[in-house]
Parts: sequence; C-alpha cells; structure tokens
Amino acid sequence: MTPFTSQELRKGFASFATGVTVITCLDEHNHHHGITISSFNTVSLEPALILWSLKQNSPFMPWMAVGKKHLIHVLERTQEDVAMHFATVKENQFVSMAHQITDSGLAQIPDCVAYYECETVSVHAGGDHNIIVAKVLGLKNHPEKEPLIFARSKFVGLDFAELKTI
Repeated sequence: MTPFTSQELRKGFASFATGVTVITCLDEHNHHHGITISSFNTVSLEPALILWSLKQNSPFMPWMAVGKKHLIHVLERTQEDVAMHFATVKENQFVSMAHQITDSGLAQIPDCVAYYECETVSVHAGGDHNIIVAKVLGLKNHPEKEPLIFARSKFVGLDFAELKTI
C-alpha cells in the first residue's frame, strides 16, 4: 500500500455504492429540517438499530442528540432532485418541497422506498464526523419501488428485474 491524499481517499470511498437517504428532524423551535445522507447502515435486528454519520460541526448535530427523533427516507430512483435539494443547508427547506407531517410531528417526503422513524440512542466521535446510532421505532417499506444509488459521485439506478437473488 502507498500513502494517499484526502482527495484520493475521497475517490476511493466513491467506489463504494450506497443508497441515498434524506433525514428529517425538528429543531428546538419545532421547525423542520432535512439533510441528504449516504452513510446509512443497518446495525442490528434485536434491538432494531441503524447508524449514519454527520459532520461534527454540522448545524444539525444538536437536533440529532440522544433522545431526539428523526425520520430516515430511502429515496426512490427518480428522486435525484430531492437528494440535491437537501444536499445543502438552506432556510425554509420545505416551502417548495412536497411533504406531510407524521403523527410524531416530523416532515415526511412522499414516494420514497422506505421510511424509518428513529430515536438517537448514542453518538460516537469518529474523526471529523459523529456516528449516530438510532433505534428504529416505526417502519414503512415499499419493496415494489427501486432505490436511488450513489456511486463514483453520480446517481445511478439498478434494474432489479435483471439482478440475481442470493
């Protein structure tokens, strides 16, 4: 192995295809916010846990602390515009974005592949990011929909009809 630059590492990381999620939450004034995340990963079935990571200096960190609820949306393959909309932090993110409010008060974007309503159970420092571990409180899944995939800094879709089941 040879030494590498941070740019080379970024390109190497981009070789790993991931799903694309948008995570919505509430701030201390009950205003809705959302952020695009591709670091989502499953942890455990019993108890039902997931993890994802967020920059330590993100303005979202206080709203993702232990005990805070958030809604993870697995985006559908045609929702690239949704991913890009939430990829940058901006004021009033939901003014021009179709959504409904869940019973728990979180903003829900329509037509996603899956939804995980979660509560943060722990936050761990991981370099320049925090690793957020969350308990899944509720789930809606639409297996007939195809997820949006991100690889090599591009959005891609898969033709699930042609994939082999293992």
